[in-house]
Parts: sequence; C-alpha cells; structure tokens
Amino acid sequence: MSKRLDIVCMGTALIDSIIKGYDPEPISASGYKATSGTLNVGGEAVNEVVTAARLGMCAGIMCYLGEDPAGDTILNYLHKNMVDTCSIIRKKNHSTPVTTMFVNKDGSRKSITNLSHRYNFHPEKYPETYTCGQMLILGSLFRAPFDDRDIIYQVCSDAAAAGTMIFADTKLPNFTKMTLEDIQKALPLIDFITPNEDEAKYYTGKEDPEEMADVFLSYGVKNVIIKLGPKGFFFKNKNFTYSHPAYDVEVVDATGAGDCFVAGFASELLRKLERNEEKLVPEEFVKDSTSIPEKSLCECLDRANACAAICTTEVGATTALKDRIQLLKFISKM
Repeated sequence: MSKRLDIVCMGTALIDSIIKGYDPEPISASGYKATSGTLNVGGEAVNEVVTAARLGMCAGIMCYLGEDPAGDTILNYLHKNMVDTCSIIRKKNHSTPVTTMFVNKDGSRKSITNLSHRYNFHPEKYPETYTCGQMLILGSLFRAPFDDRDIIYQVCSDAAAAGTMIFADTKLPNFTKMTLEDIQKALPLIDFITPNEDEAKYYTGKEDPEEMADVFLSYGVKNVIIKLGPKGFFFKNKNFTYSHPAYDVEVVDATGAGDCFVAGFASELLRKLERNEEKLVPEEFVKDSTSIPEKSLCECLDRANACAAICTTEVGATTALKDRIQLLKFISKM
C-alpha cells in the first residue's frame, strides 16, 4: 500500500500558558509574581509532529481544534513548520484547549486542565487520515479521544491492517479512569508503548522499570520504552533490554521532552528501516517490530534521548530542537 506520509501524529493540540518561577507568596490581595509568562503551541500530537517534521519527516497531524483564536494560532504554527494539516477537524461548538503550566526552577512542572480538554472527538470515523502514514503515533493514550476502549481498538486495528507501525505514548487519566485490562484487546496491536515512569507505575503497579516493562509485554505489547526523566530510559522487548541515562544538560523546562523523545525515536527508526539504511524493506519490520536489529534500536533510542535533552534547554516543548543537523552535532559532542 502506498503511503502519503512518513508519520501521522494523533491526539491533543492546545495552547500552553507557561508560568515560570511562580512565587506562591502574594504581593497583594489577589496578585502573585513569576519570573515569566509565555504562550506556546503544544499538546502531545503537536509536539510530536513538529519534532518529526524538523527531523526531516513528511509528517501530518490528526487532531481537533475549535474555530477560535487559539485554534488559529496552532494552525498557523503547524503550517510554519511544514506539517500536513489536511486531517485537522475544526468546529465552532467546542473551544481549543488551553493548559496553564507552572514550571519550577529544576524544570519540573504541574499543569491545570479544564473541560475543553474533554472534547467529543471520534478519529475512528476517518480511517483514511491515520492509515496514510508509515507510522502512527497515538499522542495521548488514556486521554481524550483515547479514553474510550472502542475508539482505541478501532484506530489500532485499522492502522495495523494497513501495515502501519503503531506507537502509543501514554498519559495519566484525567476525566475517565482506565486500566490495561480495559484495553487489553488493543494492546497486542501496539508496536511501541512509551509511558513515563509515573505512568508506568500507575498502570502496572510496579516500581522497577524492568518489572513495569514485563507487565506491558505480558499484555502483548511488542516493545516497551519507559521514559525515566533525568535517569534516561529503559527499553525491553522479547529479545533484549537496553537503558541509558539522560544526557547532561542544563534543564530550563522539561515540558514536552517525552513527546520529543517519542517523535525522535520514530523518525530515526523510520529513517533507518524504511529508507533501507539497514537493508530491510518495510514489510519485514512492520510484520514483527521485535525483529528490528538490536544495534539499530539502540542507536535510535540514543538519538531519541538526545532529542529529549535538547528539548529541555529552552522554555516550550518545540522551541529548542531546530533540525536533524543540530541533533547530530549534539550527539557528536557527547
């Protein structure tokens, strides 16, 4: 099947209102101080698709935007970054989500969501939008629209049937509580699942990264990547394990680092495999992603780790990483 895009990213698109250096001590009856306040285009799907596009991929996004100024801002930003936006759905009856984020001095953060994040979005009605890529990244498994087991299974089964490699980046639930049991039918269709440490603990009940990975593998997921923040990452499939600490950089803002990791990994993996750097053809690795050579996976994971590190050096999820040349130069200096 001919594919129009390299990577399709599906999930949340929003505006991040990032408050850095917030001081909880009031300066007046209703006033507080912060070091800075900025508006940044974000959301898992946006962060991932922009990263993929900057790394040289032909990347598209499938998301929901309101017909409002926030939606216009996101759309303009995607166009500026050469992202295919043909599959974006816009409606007047629902506002574009806006998230307020408080960033601490060490780069850690807390966010505030609202009901606009709980939109009625049904991507499964448009299978042509997510089966047209070599790879599909579900940017927010367990968050809307992927907080409905039927939607998750339909999207995954459609993509798998079309020969699309599936990446699922998880999130902690906000409005709808779900477990791995709830989506066990869809999990064997997922090639790579990429929770962070807190998400992996929540869904598996385990504390050790390898034990976390074993739980996901027991449900049929083919490859597991646990993102460990400052500790780097842990990878496991049926053949081998691999881990690496985070690159040593001065962290300014960790917003979106996990999204950059996922998109960086998918982009580098596709470059190696679909573009035949490893003398493989797409059919060989799509049938069984656990057959990808160990050396290739490790190199792509290291480059993904570098993408995440670069992301943390500036405020905003898609501010710091500019292109693949920057990525390769960063790795060469490490």
